[in-house]
Amino acid sequence: MQKVSTILSLFNPIEDKYISREFQAYGIYLAETLGDYKHKSLYIRLAKTVPRAILEKALSFVKDARATSKAKLFMWKMKELRKSE
Repeated sequence: MQKVSTILSLFNPIEDKYISREFQAYGIYLAETLGDYKHKSLYIRLAKTVPRAILEKALSFVKDARATSKAKLFMWKMKELRKSE
């Protein structure tokens, strides 16, 4: 997880004019990490509504796995983690 100060220091108001909240930046980070930039709005909504601990666990699971579709694996793992809590 990044500190707010590091996110704000990397914020470029000309290039990132539609990202104004921390959860939006984290959603974009998820989309880029999973290689699913097409569904960035889904990841922004997840970053806003789902607890960050669940998203971090699912993301670390996907980073360690060798999957053809990281986005599908992420969604599956997130669903399993939400069921268990």
